[in-house]
Amino acid sequence: MRIHYVRALYLGTAIAFAFLTGCETFTTALSGKKYEVAAYKPRNPDSVRVKVSLQNRMVYVMEGNRPLLVTPTTIGKAGATTPTGSYHVTDKIRRKRSNTYGFWARGNDVRPGTSDHAPGSGYHYVGYPMAYWVEFKPAYGFHQGAVWPIPHSHGCLRLHPNAAPKFFALVHVGTPVYISQTQPEDQTIGKTAPRPSDYSDPDPPATYMVSDAVFAPPQGPLLLDQ
Repeated sequence: MRIHYVRALYLGTAIAFAFLTGCETFTTALSGKKYEVAAYKPRNPDSVRVKVSLQNRMVYVMEGNRPLLVTPTTIGKAGATTPTGSYHVTDKIRRKRSNTYGFWARGNDVRPGTSDHAPGSGYHYVGYPMAYWVEFKPAYGFHQGAVWPIPHSHGCLRLHPNAAPKFFALVHVGTPVYISQTQPEDQTIGKTAPRPSDYSDPDPPATYMVSDAVFAPPQGPLLLDQ
């Protein structure tokens, strides 16, 4: 499967990468273009549900008719589309690395590659970071990554680095996830929602990608009172 590198702002100052089997993403934070989105505390966490519109490329985290988070997403491209249907969150992992795709490191010599092909002796394998992973189907999930304005993933749903930690905080194992071509919210709250423009920012250094700093937590509160 071909690896695609894309970029995005990472929490204003950090740089990160997110990868899922069948869905690869490269993210960075070297842009002055900022995307920020508000997320609100639910009154009843058990009432939270996630709705995804593929046509509008938008994620709606709802509590009844109350929007808690409205944020764009990158969806799967032709031949590797995002699945539609009714699901629920099955796993959450804030700090995770790929077991298959990543880097081989020997000191400051860091090279991209797969876990089964070392470039030589003395190298150790470090998988791609998959920050704020929220799985809803085996090998499919939401994760931090660059949010392109076109279908660009291999089936996963990428969330901007400003939105991914907030989404992660709002959902729990068992939260319903509904994915369809359209959602009623497309005609209301999804119509004017801002979209990130930092998806093609420069790549970060590979040495950063293999460090623990890539998983640095965001600053300040994630969820606001409303």
